[in-house]
Amino acid sequence: MSLRRSLAVAVCLLPLAGGIARAQMQVQPAPQQMPPCLAEFAKLRDDVQHKASAIQQAGKKKVPPKEACKLFNVFTAAEAKMLKYVTENATFCGIPPQVIEQIKTGHARSTEMRTKICRVAEAPPRPTGPSLSDALTSPIPNSSNVKTGRGGTFDTLTGSPLAPR
Repeated sequence: MSLRRSLAVAVCLLPLAGGIARAQMQVQPAPQQMPPCLAEFAKLRDDVQHKASAIQQAGKKKVPPKEACKLFNVFTAAEAKMLKYVTENATFCGIPPQVIEQIKTGHARSTEMRTKICRVAEAPPRPTGPSLSDALTSPIPNSSNVKTGRGGTFDTLTGSPLAPR
């Protein structure tokens, strides 16, 4: 076909294609609502994501370990609830096994992290050592605690420091 003929055919078919598209737009059914199982899953997923963002915000604020432990307990509880729902309704909702495995793996990691953080939170506070100012202001020797004569290790006025006494 020559270029002129193909262009003529395209021009003739253009209004027809536009009419079909308009007809399809008018005939399309209204969007269906989400099935109840997917709506419940979405609600659980959003709850888990909300709690995860709370943990991220707490990490940015550098909250103490006790508060982080509480946040992780709430997060892992929500995650466990979602995992339970997914495993119980996998066949009914048509949830793929890969998704269930991903949720299980993520839950195992977050539970491990929760355990570590809560151990730190439960540990007694570390004793604080002397500060730099304490170390720099050590006791000043006075005449009552200074040895004179042969008592010192490096007393070389009377002989060798390595000589037996």
